Amino acid sequence: MILKGSQRSGAKALADHLMNDRDNDHVSCLELRGFLSDQLHGALAEMHAISNATHCKQFMFSLSLNPPTDHIATEQDFLEAADRAEQQLGLSDQPRAIVVHEKEGRRHAHVVWSRIDVDEMKAINLPHFKNKLRDLSRDLFLDHGWVLPDGLATYGNKSPLNFTLEEWQQAKRQGLDPREIKQAFQQAWERSDSQIGFQNALEERGYFLARGDRRGFVALDVDGNVHSIAKWTGLKAKEVNAKLGSPDTLPSVNATRSKIRSKVTDQMRGYIGEIKDRQQKDMEPLRDKLRNMNKAHCIERQKLKAGQDKRWADETKVRSERLNKGLRGLFDRLSGKAKSIRQQNELDARKSAKRDQKQRDFMVVEQMKERRALQREFRKLRRRHADDRKRLASSVRHSLNAHSRKPNISRHRKRGPDLSLSL
Repeated sequence: MILKGSQRSGAKALADHLMNDRDNDHVSCLELRGFLSDQLHGALAEMHAISNATHCKQFMFSLSLNPPTDHIATEQDFLEAADRAEQQLGLSDQPRAIVVHEKEGRRHAHVVWSRIDVDEMKAINLPHFKNKLRDLSRDLFLDHGWVLPDGLATYGNKSPLNFTLEEWQQAKRQGLDPREIKQAFQQAWERSDSQIGFQNALEERGYFLARGDRRGFVALDVDGNVHSIAKWTGLKAKEVNAKLGSPDTLPSVNATRSKIRSKVTDQMRGYIGEIKDRQQKDMEPLRDKLRNMNKAHCIERQKLKAGQDKRWADETKVRSERLNKGLRGLFDRLSGKAKSIRQQNELDARKSAKRDQKQRDFMVVEQMKERRALQREFRKLRRRHADDRKRLASSVRHSLNAHSRKPNISRHRKRGPDLSLSL
């Protein structure tokens, strides 16, 4: 599985993020080891309190465990990966918390260790942890028989569709998936061999080339948001300039924004709002289905947990009753029979814990199959929405071109831009 780790601070913020059930279908705390608290917020607060006796600021090490998209990891998979990771990093026996997330038909986990060695009262150094995690990730893929992704096979070859947090946030403000935006820029770049060709290719997707404030190349969307060409194509500024030449002939950002505002009519903006509203309504039945599924799955898990808790209590009582009390108990301790009984009780308890874990994993696997089937419906609808947005961008371009043309009004009746959408 893919392992991504970082040293960090902010115990409360991290706990809030890990226990966020708004953006995840299901959140469960798999393990809390080495803490007095039985809640994640309290556990991470303990980490913070201990770190106050040191000069360490980044007192936690956070690790995400991401299995392949076609594999549903079990609790044991995550526990074993966490054990191997802490051995590689030198964090063995350190207090740790493991939280499992399920989202969009996928299951992944987060592990948080305390870096503070309480015996030495100093932070544990983690040299070259990225390389160690990369090597362990490759070993996990090979051990499980999973196909190695290109990034691991080639020592970190970056996918051309990766994007930064800044790009993601900017794209979310626009309301489009950032992967879709970045793909549009990269496809326009590949299709063109000059500034004019690139400009036309961008306009086909609803973006307009301009000269940035620092004389670099940028593009504006129909809402006037600015996108750096180098950033969104994943290229260096030198590579962009080599193909596009000088941006001096292009209009400035303000001029381009004014041009877009003057040419995109209120009716076209109405179409943009309409398609966004329609796509939101299209999603509602699936979102309702998802909410109902999550609720049903939660109820099933709660029932299983309640049943397991009751059975565990009953079995614990039975095991406890095996030990005699009074004079018989004293005789059993002297004869060694009590020790034998306790050993058998511990063995039975471990077997019961494994049985309960397998039951939980089985339920999760079955529920994840249902969730993945629903996720396929989401993907199908999103692909259709992406096609709608592409057609909308084409309509915007045609509308702008219509504004640019100056027909002979004396011979032809003046007509407005073609605002029809081929949906």
